[in-house]
Amino acid sequence: MNSRPALIIAFILSLASATLRAEYTDHRRKNLDSLENVVVKYTPDKIENATEEELEGLINAYDNLMNGYLQINRERSILFARKQIALASRKGWYVKKSDAEKTLGKHFWAMEQYDSAMFYYMTALSDVDKIAMIAADPDNPNGYSQATVDDSYSSLYGAIGNLYNMMDSIPQAMEYYRMAGEIFDRYGWNESNSILYHNIGETYLDLKDYPQALENYEKSLHYALASGDTLQISSAYTGLGALYLELGRTKKALKYLKEADNYYSLHEDQEFRSRIETLDLMGQVLSLQKKQLRTITLTAILLALLSIILAAVLRKAWIFRRQRDAADEAIDEAIAESKNDDITADETADELTLTERETEILPLIASGMTSPQIADKIFLSLATIKWHRKKLLEKFEAANTAELISKAKEKGFI
Repeated sequence: MNSRPALIIAFILSLASATLRAEYTDHRRKNLDSLENVVVKYTPDKIENATEEELEGLINAYDNLMNGYLQINRERSILFARKQIALASRKGWYVKKSDAEKTLGKHFWAMEQYDSAMFYYMTALSDVDKIAMIAADPDNPNGYSQATVDDSYSSLYGAIGNLYNMMDSIPQAMEYYRMAGEIFDRYGWNESNSILYHNIGETYLDLKDYPQALENYEKSLHYALASGDTLQISSAYTGLGALYLELGRTKKALKYLKEADNYYSLHEDQEFRSRIETLDLMGQVLSLQKKQLRTITLTAILLALLSIILAAVLRKAWIFRRQRDAADEAIDEAIAESKNDDITADETADELTLTERETEILPLIASGMTSPQIADKIFLSLATIKWHRKKLLEKFEAANTAELISKAKEKGFI
């Protein structure tokens, strides 16, 4: 999954100014045409002779036009941003100047002109440095507060970090993220911190650095819970679900995605693309679980078959070894008997001896079992059984099996 650009855009909007920590003003509701008709009357000569109050009204009009056209007419928004920068530069109004520079940075970013976007962000950062110097002045003539300065710094740090992120300059991005996070912590801006760490987690997930992704997603959840923002909590849970899905840990992924959907369900009166993404991820998890189940089932079947084949092979090997040992034993017996020249033909019953194998086979012959049956029972080859049967007939001087059994009983071997 690669949703980093979407998250970065959301992060830019959340850090663009303090408006998301206060009430957002929808500049588009203003009559932009009427406002333009007012500002167009301010020719260079009129601006030169305008009062301070008139110039303050003019730059506020530029600001409203810049933001009013932000999403509906990029060219007009850029035009009034430049006018705002020109007037703010002349008057030393660095807050207004940096706001316009940030807006230009966003426009050039959207046009994928990243070098130009970085130029305006860095210029805005330089202006915030000037605001910080004024705020540090004991007389503080312009009334800038440290909170205003820090809010401007954090929004720019986040935006610059995002831009470096988009440009795959990850170390630089992380440094600016770190500085933004320090300010968020200082003021307890938990929601902003949650968005920040969610974005970092997404970055590391794209880089396949799963330990770092997990650490930052968990931080995102921590700050989201602290903020109490249910939508941000949902987003944090979704991030964790996406991570565990990529790791193939479907049970844990489904747990977090269900938690995310539970929080999204608190907003059923609205439609959220994020919830659609969460539901899509849940579908992917369920699909992966089915694949994993099929894989486990197939693996179990293969293991069972391998176990059966292995058992059969081991049994064959054992039988072969037993038959080989029996054949060696028979050969040893034959050699020993051929050397025993002093055994006479009138050997008595007391002198008659049987080998261990003959002792095993004789009762089986007496029970009526055939040579193949005996071979199967004691796992010896048929040839070996026939050889021992022949030796028993010779030892008992029997012409057939019936006589063999009779003489064996007579001599007490059965």
